[in-house]
Amino acid sequence: MPLLERIQKDMAAAMKGRDEARLDGLRMIKAALQKQQIDSRKALDENSELQVLNTLVKQRRESAEMFRRGNRPELAEREEAELKLIESYMPSAPTEAEIDAAVAAALAETGVTSLKQMGVVMKAAQAKLAGKRVDGKALSDRVRSKLS
Repeated sequence: MPLLERIQKDMAAAMKGRDEARLDGLRMIKAALQKQQIDSRKALDENSELQVLNTLVKQRRESAEMFRRGNRPELAEREEAELKLIESYMPSAPTEAEIDAAVAAALAETGVTSLKQMGVVMKAAQAKLAGKRVDGKALSDRVRSKLS
């Protein structure tokens, strides 16, 4: 079932259950997906849906961090609740072992030993982890540590 349809069904359930916080989060996700669909002028495929969700996750993490630094824990908790909701619609994150295995395989495959060619290794590692929710910064840090 396409993601927009799933979200629409969940919105109906949230309305019936009078769950305002969940409904607000679902509306935000739906609006972001529809905006992307309109901007691209074609139906969203799984990769573009995942890209939109990744952007929303990154925004929520940054906002929660800013609110915590600004001594606004109630707003940070709201952002973190939305983050959990968004992540529930995403594929599972790879384990540490899977990330290490993908990085090792990418290094062996590319033969790169220099930090200057880190982009080649990153591309290969991301290809190995396709279909999983990968944090680019964490992967980048892992590749950098292996190349140093």
